[in-house]
Amino acid sequence: MKNSQGNISLKSTLPLAAIIVASLGYFVDIYDLLLFSIVRIPSLKSLGFTGAGAVAPGIFLLNVQMAGLMIGGICWGVLGDKRGRLTVLFGSILIYSLANIANAFVDSVNLYAVFRFIAGFGLAGELGAGITLVVELMPAQKRGYATTIIAGVGISGAIAAHFVAVYFDWRTAFIIGGVLGILLLLLRISVSESGMFSESKKSGIRRGDFFALFTNRVRFVKYLKCILIGLPLWFGVGILITLSPEFGKELNVKGVVSAGTAVAVTYGGTVIGDICSGLLSQYLKSRVKVVAIFLTLTMAAISVYLFLQNLSLFQFYVVCAFFGFAAGYWVLFLTIAAEQFGTNIRATVATTVPNFVRGAVVPLLLCFQYCRGLFNGSLVSAGIVIGAITLILAFWALFGIKESFGTNLDYTENI
Repeated sequence: MKNSQGNISLKSTLPLAAIIVASLGYFVDIYDLLLFSIVRIPSLKSLGFTGAGAVAPGIFLLNVQMAGLMIGGICWGVLGDKRGRLTVLFGSILIYSLANIANAFVDSVNLYAVFRFIAGFGLAGELGAGITLVVELMPAQKRGYATTIIAGVGISGAIAAHFVAVYFDWRTAFIIGGVLGILLLLLRISVSESGMFSESKKSGIRRGDFFALFTNRVRFVKYLKCILIGLPLWFGVGILITLSPEFGKELNVKGVVSAGTAVAVTYGGTVIGDICSGLLSQYLKSRVKVVAIFLTLTMAAISVYLFLQNLSLFQFYVVCAFFGFAAGYWVLFLTIAAEQFGTNIRATVATTVPNFVRGAVVPLLLCFQYCRGLFNGSLVSAGIVIGAITLILAFWALFGIKESFGTNLDYTENI
């Protein structure tokens, strides 16, 4: 869009700047989450924990990180609706960057846990605030293109984490993540606040009330459904892919499965899946139909993963990549969540939903372990039960949610 002098107008550049910083913010988000999973064993080994002795501290650190994400999700979400989307984008990346650099200098598990919690807390605001800002700045019919770019760039952070972990020491890998965050912080100076938020701020209406999501039955059920749609994704990533070496043994995979490689090929597939789901959503002019398609593919991928045995190592990684592709509706499902609620609690929803889905890995793991006990330690049998439950809940939630493609987001909730 050009003005009468032929110059590109400021209005046309605002969404582009927001898309760039949201994309890179998601890149850093995924980089850190997957980096810890990849360097968990070598980092604990350097702290004196090896073999079976590294299992308990590894689970402890993962739970602490997830606690940081969940608590941070609430805090940043509320702050995003009360003070603005940019406040979150600046504050979250600063806290994350400093904590990640500090991770490189830990000398005990307890100190490691402190900085993993702080890093998780900081990262919790990244994706939700970025998505909220972008969907409020973009024209209604083109929001899907923006979130597709965010997904494609962001998910590639997992692939970057894999290669950084391969070629650099785990401490250096954390420093690289922190430096990337600081560079991103400097880039965010060029981004402007959402006009919808600015108008709602002038109106004096209540904003950022997290508990308002639970005081109205219709609003609560809608919020719960937004969370349930994403459960199969993190069941797959948090259990099937994270424990891929153990599943590989039980499924008689011909070779030793590398968790790092499984993560890399999974997220490689997710990059393609996210781009395809975003573009298909624009073509069909529907969010719900496309998520239904990808949920069906996710069901197929989980079934293939759990039921096929005696695969070669290459074939197993192909299955992981297929699951990654099928799970490529993560940002699309988050876009649905952001489009379901008014401006005064939109950031709260968009920031808490992904972090509650990620945090759901903890109870899912507990249920998974319980089911293993019922099935004489069988990973596959437990995976079938928990996977089926998450898929049933996701399909139930999806088919009860309102189509949000092209809807006007310039409204507020009565809270």
